[in-house]
Amino acid sequence: MATRKLQIRDLTLRDGQQSLFATRMKQANIDRLLPLYENAGFYIMEVWGGAVPDSVMRYLDESPWNRLRTISKAMKGKSLLSALSRGRNLFGYVPYPDYVLEGFYKEAIDNGLNVMRIFDALNDIDNVKESIKMINRLGGIADGAVCYTVDPKDDAPAVKPGFFARLFGKKPEEPKKIFTDEYFVNKAVEMERLGAKIITLKDMAGLVNPLRAASIIGKLKSTVKVPVDFHTHCTPGYGLASALMAILNGVDILDTNIWWFGGGSAAPAIELIYIFCQKLGIEVECNMEAVGKIRAELENTRRDLADFDLNKDKFPKHFDPLTDKLPAEVDALFDTAIAAAKNLDEEALLDACHAIEDYFGFPKPNLLVKEAEVPGGMYSNMVAQLKALNASELLDDAMRLIPKVRRDAGLVPLVTPTSQIVGAQAVNLAIDRKKGNPDYSNTSNQFISLVKGEYGKTPAPVDPEFRRQITGDATERPYDTSKYKRPENPEVPEFGGVKLASNREEELLLELLPTVAVKFLRNRRKEEFDAKKATEAPAAEVKVEEKAAADAPITGPTQKAMMGGRIISVNVKPGDAVKKGQLLLVYEAMKMENDVNSNIEGVVKRIFVAPDDVVNTDQVMIEFE
Repeated sequence: MATRKLQIRDLTLRDGQQSLFATRMKQANIDRLLPLYENAGFYIMEVWGGAVPDSVMRYLDESPWNRLRTISKAMKGKSLLSALSRGRNLFGYVPYPDYVLEGFYKEAIDNGLNVMRIFDALNDIDNVKESIKMINRLGGIADGAVCYTVDPKDDAPAVKPGFFARLFGKKPEEPKKIFTDEYFVNKAVEMERLGAKIITLKDMAGLVNPLRAASIIGKLKSTVKVPVDFHTHCTPGYGLASALMAILNGVDILDTNIWWFGGGSAAPAIELIYIFCQKLGIEVECNMEAVGKIRAELENTRRDLADFDLNKDKFPKHFDPLTDKLPAEVDALFDTAIAAAKNLDEEALLDACHAIEDYFGFPKPNLLVKEAEVPGGMYSNMVAQLKALNASELLDDAMRLIPKVRRDAGLVPLVTPTSQIVGAQAVNLAIDRKKGNPDYSNTSNQFISLVKGEYGKTPAPVDPEFRRQITGDATERPYDTSKYKRPENPEVPEFGGVKLASNREEELLLELLPTVAVKFLRNRRKEEFDAKKATEAPAAEVKVEEKAAADAPITGPTQKAMMGGRIISVNVKPGDAVKKGQLLLVYEAMKMENDVNSNIEGVVKRIFVAPDDVVNTDQVMIEFE
């Protein structure tokens, strides 16, 4: 009888570093790892997409295209390279028309990408169908990802009881469950029908408990004909146990990270999966000796990322499953976990897996995230943003409001970008209540778009009256691609009058992530300009009268920041006459781009902020005459 094999998708260079180190791996770190990866034998390596295109430009001033090309050249086709795409949102936060999607997919495949894992934050098949077809047509492998989520736990019903039940005083029916096993399987079947060559159960928050993993993976394996992949995180404490359950129920591909980038808010470590598979007689399809060499270098890489490492003083123990002998009591824990999994004893399975992780020094389960049922990244982002707002005391209130916001918005799954949208709106709601304002007094542009219907069909319908309250119109209005405005590619006179984007790759970056790409591309044009010029013109001196004007007391009406954030662009200048509702500036808060529209009709007197400035809550940004 042939030995069963388990294929591995290594996440270390994309999801691993994104989950644990805020996507701050520099190209220099990756370059040291690539020669070691070449012969590791991973079926797939996830290296691109997700937050990478944004973060490498925003924080590292590096080219996402160069990163993909460099990895592809080094791997020489020995592992498939994959990226994560948000379907119609690509790697951004808003819907894009088909020609933008196709341009990006073509350029990515031309630069060495093989597999595009495509998901939609709403599990709206209409938002992924064109991407699946495009990837296949362009010669890539379309991987259809179904986003796992759960029904809210609070007492309010997900679906209101029927009219007659209320009329005749009958006992209200139990809330109808939306996210059943059949819900996820049906989404997978639709993706396979559209041409997906792999189906992934994408558990972005780590909320798939072991018994649910067994149930859904088992049903997927008996329903779809293409390989099934399982992706999870260890944040709330289910990851390792649920991965074992997925293996026992026939999963074809498992997503893992290498030791120093595993566990915690990331996926399970491959080394622990390897021990389980050894005991089960399953061959892990990769070169564990090569993995050991990567592991040694990754420890140095993690130390380089200490500024972004929440567990920098709590490294796991050194361990090599090929050479290190486990203490008998620890080895027995693996056997106990396997026996408990086979007996469907979830409590014993979790106890054994937690004891294994504790022995090796991996982070303990995050019980707050488990209870709130939100992705770890969403939680940490809310913590950071409330800290920046000097409003950390609102965290518990904001967390409690997430189920309400989520239900009001149509029971959306919590994954980028909806996790950011819902998280930011829950914070806004907490601030509204603290100030004594009605709920939803302050709504982000993205939340309005979500409720309007521009992100797609929500799993549950949005109440028309709520939609009217938020958007001014009770009618659901899908995103109209004909209204998409292609960002301009302006000339930059200060750098010799050249175009901001100099080629197709850069034009695509400008289309997808305009606010981030502008700064990145300006840096490239400046480098080129400086290379032609030996010296720069001296900076103009600030005139005394200008400084005096800037320091003068504020006497006119003002426009303040609703919450702290970073200025992206300023769209007016002193002396401009503006109308009420006119766009004044754009700033980033809670990972959302927020338009600031004029609250009066008047003339701009002074502007106190500039691009890249950080503003605090209620800080004056603009004064009017």
